[in-house]
Amino acid sequence: MRKRSKTNKGPSATLTLSAVVGMAVTMMAFAQAPKTKDDRVPVRYTDVRQAAGITFLQDATATDEKYYLETMGTGVAWLDYDQDGLMDLYFVQSAATDIYKPAQPLRSALYHNNGDGTFTDVTDKAGVGGKGHYGQGVAVGDFDNDGYPDLYVTGYGSAILYHNNGDGTFTDVTAKAGVADEGGWSASAGWLDYDKDGWLDLLVTNYIEWSPKNNLWCGERRPGYRSYCHPGNYKGQKTKLYHNNHDGTFTDVSDSSGVGKPESKGMGVVLADFNNDGWTDIAIANDSWPNFLFINKHNGTFEDVSFVSGMAASEDGRYEAGMGIDAADVDGDGWQDVYVTHLDFELNRLYHNNHDGTFNDETFRSGIGNKAVLLSGVAMKFLDYDNDGWTDILQLNGAMLDNIQLYHSEVSYKEPLLMFRNLGKGQFEKVSDSLGPDFMRPIPGRGLATADFDNDGDIDLAVNNRGDYPSLLRNDGGNANHWLEVLLIGTRSNRDGIGASLKLTSEGLVHVEQAKGGMSYMSASDPRIQFGLGKRTKIDSLEITWPSGQLDRLTDVPIDQIIAVKEGTGIVPHQFPKVPAK
Repeated sequence: MRKRSKTNKGPSATLTLSAVVGMAVTMMAFAQAPKTKDDRVPVRYTDVRQAAGITFLQDATATDEKYYLETMGTGVAWLDYDQDGLMDLYFVQSAATDIYKPAQPLRSALYHNNGDGTFTDVTDKAGVGGKGHYGQGVAVGDFDNDGYPDLYVTGYGSAILYHNNGDGTFTDVTAKAGVADEGGWSASAGWLDYDKDGWLDLLVTNYIEWSPKNNLWCGERRPGYRSYCHPGNYKGQKTKLYHNNHDGTFTDVSDSSGVGKPESKGMGVVLADFNNDGWTDIAIANDSWPNFLFINKHNGTFEDVSFVSGMAASEDGRYEAGMGIDAADVDGDGWQDVYVTHLDFELNRLYHNNHDGTFNDETFRSGIGNKAVLLSGVAMKFLDYDNDGWTDILQLNGAMLDNIQLYHSEVSYKEPLLMFRNLGKGQFEKVSDSLGPDFMRPIPGRGLATADFDNDGDIDLAVNNRGDYPSLLRNDGGNANHWLEVLLIGTRSNRDGIGASLKLTSEGLVHVEQAKGGMSYMSASDPRIQFGLGKRTKIDSLEITWPSGQLDRLTDVPIDQIIAVKEGTGIVPHQFPKVPAK
């Protein structure tokens, strides 16, 4: 179990962001008035996992030896692997260890979305089971721009890159690509085009130097009390950045780019443009270690501004157990803010972007405060669950220690999900209790990914639970408000459009979103960009600034639809079958 302890701050960064904060495009403020309770639409989340035919069971590989590896859980991804317009599901699995031998070989699982509310296990045909690989997380991206999303599966000791062949099968191309991360304990990963050459590069977070040989005894020495150790007992590993060579291979540029120089204990990552200069930056949640913020210098290198930005630590200077992370504009000013989850007896932090390269810890001023202090925040995701036009906060929880109540009677191993509804201008209220019993059912949560899997306009959830069956929570009611979802198709830019900025104007109000990489914790979400419109019935314009610099301005954009937008062309035909309600 990760314990809370104060750590001395490292040396402050000597450079400021003043040279890189200039905006490439002036963005209008999202000048909405704060909401009232009258704005609410009733939303319930229903767990449809069993009815959907998903039988995957995550194996925690737990033993009395309390291998550190057991605490992490595994991730989950949404991807449309066959490009039929329906989001499919991929669950990452663990593997046998030197002291844990499961009755049946363990494998990850790919489920095809049948379009009728059910899913079919197609793992064997697809070839993405990864038997014998102790998987951790997953990142989805079309690294060769062929129109089909590929899979990068992180893990203990090595990682796997699966190339999508476009015929329902994948090929393990790890060795050729050079992205195995041999000897690393890779957790999260994300795709980005950091040099804007039109090809996706790969960012991988690595955790700590743990092995069965140095597995320490932590906790009390009496039956049942042994616990998992604090990461402070182990040296951290290094972040990896792989540059795409455009020929199916990658070059390790971790050191030359600057992102691999500091020691890290990386968990979650989000890849977004934090200074609005049109170039993708890197934010990493570290476990009991300073969080990282690397600003893109446009020349293949990054500047480490973690300390000067104010994001390295909490407001009171503590390095907490950072795990899940995401970025979004929560107050409508057109700049990306950041949320980081932490364990029980710590606070989950909301960092507000000040537009000058610095961030303020707005945890209390936003109304979030200590409302989840007894919960262990593992993963999180920004989303507009009720489509009212303001970004909400979804947090997945679950204690690291399965015998936590022996040490803290007020804390439970299984914990419910948490939803903070944005009241407008970045002020939040806790609304978890209103979202139904399935949402509030205590679970040992680990991986979290969001998607509109039934194409009905509201955002659903997939959760990979430690040592348990997953959760598939369907959003019922969020589409009572109007909405738009946008699938990006890059041409000069990378095919996924990662790094694009989207500005939607509706009845005089402006909403800015970005196509980001990474997010959450060891998981990958629906790549389609969602805009909640509330009661507004007309979109005046949608402007997309692509990584290539191409600016597409669309008018006559429909509402309550999923659209595909091709760089330089505009809206193009694409099927998005709506799944019948059951």
